[in-house]
Amino acid sequence: MVRRPHLPDKLARLRVAVRALLLLILLGLTAGCAIAIARNPVPRALVDKAEVVGLGQVRFWGDTLPRAYEAMVIERYAQLKRHRPHLVQKGARPLVNHLAISGGGDNGAFGAGLLVGWSAAGTRPEFEIVTGVSTGALTAPFAFLGPAYDAQLKEVYTTYRTEQLASTQILRALRGGEAVADNSKLARVIAKYVTPEMLEAIAREHARGRRLLIGTTNLDAQRPVIWDMGAIASSARKREALRLFRQVLLASSAIPGVFPPVHIKVSAGGKLYDEMHVDGGTTAQVFFLPTQLHLAQFDRRLRIRPRRRLYIIRNVKVTPEWQPVEPRLTKIAGRSLSTVMKNQAIGDIYRLYVLARRNGIAFNLAAPPPDFNKKSKEPFDPEYMSALFDVGYRLAKAGFPWAHAPPGLVASNSN
Repeated sequence: MVRRPHLPDKLARLRVAVRALLLLILLGLTAGCAIAIARNPVPRALVDKAEVVGLGQVRFWGDTLPRAYEAMVIERYAQLKRHRPHLVQKGARPLVNHLAISGGGDNGAFGAGLLVGWSAAGTRPEFEIVTGVSTGALTAPFAFLGPAYDAQLKEVYTTYRTEQLASTQILRALRGGEAVADNSKLARVIAKYVTPEMLEAIAREHARGRRLLIGTTNLDAQRPVIWDMGAIASSARKREALRLFRQVLLASSAIPGVFPPVHIKVSAGGKLYDEMHVDGGTTAQVFFLPTQLHLAQFDRRLRIRPRRRLYIIRNVKVTPEWQPVEPRLTKIAGRSLSTVMKNQAIGDIYRLYVLARRNGIAFNLAAPPPDFNKKSKEPFDPEYMSALFDVGYRLAKAGFPWAHAPPGLVASNSN
């Protein structure tokens, strides 16, 4: 009889996988290996012209205003005028809410709990724009569709464990593979929740002028990509749209080296190529809209005067966390990488603060409380995630104490 390995054995293998990844990164052993993976990347001269095969332009660069931004604004204005005219009524000052959800792996349970608790408090608004990256990308569709999807959101972040989401492939990685873990299990979980019915619901909200945006990183270009998921969901090519929607969510959560990148077929210059997309957190741990955006000029042209609020959910603590580090290569490297990511996220939050101040948007930030000290026993530990979910839920149900400035700044605007 074949015995299934016990959880401690699986955790031991996962720890070995993480150490292997760190060694690959630090020692540069990923080149010149036995496994060759064929690619046909987009030539540099055609990068800006590439479109997803069969779906056209359903994304734009996240570090600059898209060339068609004015047309995008006018299209949304027409949708609002048709379906929710009170938001664009002359002289009115409607309150418009936006939500940005960060990365953070299993810590995404905090944001999930906060959203569900917010629903329970009866004060959760409908968000005009919802953005997500990495684990936030997995949360964002549920957040966009509202409290009716809270049960599914809770299930995603409190019931799955590591062995249900990933399988290690250490030998393949050491021989030149793309990652130390396979994400086909995660792809199946995404497919379970991202159904044709979900896409239909997102398409209906897109037609009302709402927007769901997900961030990935085009690794060849070293640039962030923002995907208009409502535009994808609205495509008449339903099968291709469903496949791409799932691909984008998988790509946004594809931690480089840990999970394999997602290769997305595109066309440019009359030929077919593939783009390599990885975790959106590689270029931004949280995002809203390009920082070059000046909403006032569009407000004046459209003769609207909305009051805007931006809510940011940072799924990982923004405060320093003391921890003695063992004097070993993998421990030092791992702690250093987590420190880099923490401070990158804080920098991204400052960037959003600048964007909010310049555009008159009220800034609101949530993060796990410093006194939450429970430790995860594995990369996706249901016990840990349930505890963190409960923290977010309780705080939101009681009325979350949103911060109105980034860490280290005194609040100078209110909600």
